[in-house]
Amino acid sequence: MILRDLEKRGLTPVMEEGDLDLIRQYTVDFVSFSYYNSSTESVDPNAERTPGNTILGIKNPYLPSSEWGWQIDPVGLRISLIELYDRYRKPLFVVENGLGMRDTVEADGTIHDPYRVDYFRAHFREMEKAVDDGVELMGYTSWAPIDLVSANTNQMTKRYGFIYVDQDDYGAGTLKRLRKDSFWWYKKVIETNGACLDEA
Repeated sequence: MILRDLEKRGLTPVMEEGDLDLIRQYTVDFVSFSYYNSSTESVDPNAERTPGNTILGIKNPYLPSSEWGWQIDPVGLRISLIELYDRYRKPLFVVENGLGMRDTVEADGTIHDPYRVDYFRAHFREMEKAVDDGVELMGYTSWAPIDLVSANTNQMTKRYGFIYVDQDDYGAGTLKRLRKDSFWWYKKVIETNGACLDEA
């Protein structure tokens, strides 16, 4: 299916004799993937599309959305983990997962981002459930530990990090770093290996 799609777009990779044998002989050790949101579809060609990195979908009325329209669906992560593990029977690694939101720096320099903590807590709980269901989950990394320019919107104000970077959408700012409330929460999650997830 992927090869057919590449062929349609004129991007067919050049294959040398023996390449397919090498691919068959040296299969992957694990499967890595990014997960931010789920997507739904409609038969209505005029249905409003919601944004995403590589695909557009239809807004699911039963899920909350971020300011940028990305739907928040932690259960979708568990479903993805189970389906990928069932299909490939290889250890899985979530290499990107996160929530882009606007953050406000208070007068005392603190940044309260309970929405980010809620997002990660819900996704971590679903990963735990997938592991309990038998999924071999070998690792997880968030996107991103520190604020950076969003590849999706080219905005700095769409912040993903546990660490705030003083810079605006036009590149102005001191680049000073400030730890958000989510930084301290995530630090504790790591230290306790997730045992603190149920704490406020």
